[in-house]
Formats: sequence, C-alpha cells, structure tokens
Amino acid sequence: MNHHLLVPVGLALLSGFAVPWLVVRARWAQQAPRLALAVWAACGAFFAAATALLPAQLVLPAESSHRLGEALFALQPPTLEQVLHLEGRERLAFSLSLAALSLPVAAFARRLARARRMRVRHAGVLRLVGRYDPALRATVLDDERPAVYCLPGSSRRVVVSSGAVHTLTPAQLAAALAHERAHITGRHHLLVAATEAFAAVFPRLPLARHGGTAVPLLLEMAADDRALRRCTRDALATALYALASGRAPRSAFAAGGPSAALRMRRILTPHSAGHPVLLGLLTIASAALAMAPLVIACCSFP
Repeated sequence: MNHHLLVPVGLALLSGFAVPWLVVRARWAQQAPRLALAVWAACGAFFAAATALLPAQLVLPAESSHRLGEALFALQPPTLEQVLHLEGRERLAFSLSLAALSLPVAAFARRLARARRMRVRHAGVLRLVGRYDPALRATVLDDERPAVYCLPGSSRRVVVSSGAVHTLTPAQLAAALAHERAHITGRHHLLVAATEAFAAVFPRLPLARHGGTAVPLLLEMAADDRALRRCTRDALATALYALASGRAPRSAFAAGGPSAALRMRRILTPHSAGHPVLLGLLTIASAALAMAPLVIACCSFP
C-alpha cells in the first residue's frame, strides 16, 4: 500500500468530517462569523484538493506520489509543459485528479449560472414595475408588505417595498439598506453557490450537510456586523423585527427572514471580539497540528 495515501485521506477526514463537526457546535462561530466563513471555505477547498489527490496517489508508484505530495504542500502546480509531457501512469493520474476536481467545479458553475439567470429575469421585472429612488439608491416596489432585499452579482441592486419605506424609520431603513449592501460588497452569493454545489456532489458529507445550514446564517450575521459600522444596534434590531415576515425571490438576500429572531438576540447582546476569534484560531491550529504528523511522515519517507 502506498503510504502517501495517508495525506489525502487524513486531509479529507479533517476537512470533511472533523472540523465541520467542531465549527457547527462552536459558540465562537456566530460571534466571529467572518472567521467561521473562512474556515468553511478552507474546508471546502481542502476537501476538494484531497479528493483530487486521492485517485492520483492510488495510481502512481510511491516515488512519483511522493513528488506529488511535495508539490501540493509547496503550492507548486505543474506547468503546462510538464502536463503536456506526462506519460503512462502520470497521465492517467492527472486525468483522474482532473475528473474528481471537475465535479464540484462544474456543480459550482451550474449553481452560479442558474442563480444568475433568475436574477437577470427578476431584474427585468423590476425595470418594468419598480422605480429607482436616488435618495435611497434602491429600487422601490409598490407593495404594502415591508421587505428589503438585494440582487447580487452582475444584476446588483437593492430593492425596497413601499411598505418598508412607510413602516421603518429613517434610521431603521438605513440599517436595512446597509445590511443588503454588505451582501453585495462581500459577494456572498459565491459562498452560497459553493455550499449548494457541495451539497449536490457530496450530499451525505458532514461538510455539505452542516455547511448548508451554517453558511447562510453566518453570511447574514457577517452582513449585520458590517451594517453595524454605519448604524446603531437598536436601529438594526428593530428593522429586522419589522422585516421578519418579509419575503424575497430565490437567489436574493433578504434583510428579514426566518433567522431574524436569532440575529436580533445576537445584535442586542454585545460580545467581545477578541475571545471568540482566539477560540476560532485555536480550532484551526488544532486541525493543522493534527495533520502535521502525517505530512512529516509522508514527506520524510519516499
């Protein structure tokens, strides 16, 4: 058995099972949502790399797979000239790795394309039935139900219902608009598409199952934190309360929604940023240390 298999297997177990299980149960994740989102994104990238490396390690002899592991951890991908001159097992290994990596990449591209089509279609409707308000820098829809949402991506725009304009105070409306613009600025739709892609390719994987629930909530909390740079906690919390029942089209981010109650409680209960960040970094360091023996062993013995 090729002992260099231990590196991708260990990396897959950590990024696909152990770290998601720890992060989804950690209190610091909701207190430091951007750090938690970075951990989820890193887990997805590492798991994809491990699944791409695994079939190559199965095919290659020990000496070749040793060089492959060194190139991966040194972040030195093969050049185009090297790829074109691959022969025999090395060409087969590269093809298998490329095929394994293409599954999540293709699913991610499909999710992005489908969401973009929906946003473009909805943006066309907004041009017909909405009116742009330069003071709000948003499109206003005539609807008595209070709602605020945004369309990210190439069709980026913030949409406000007339009910929200009449119901919310100026401070509350500014807070809700800041929250939506945080989604657009942060390109949060990319993480949503990546999460959906993993759920489609690896439906039983804890990384996909837990991430499908945790990532959208963390994105809302990250947008809340960015909005709080421009508004007060009371303004944002009361705006969420007023917009909790508001609805938004699919592929859009809404200021209210089912997570509003949890986010209101979080906003009105200030916390120290240093302590949760320290705990999050400790989780990341623990995962890195768990991989260290495997990497050292596999890189020490050809």
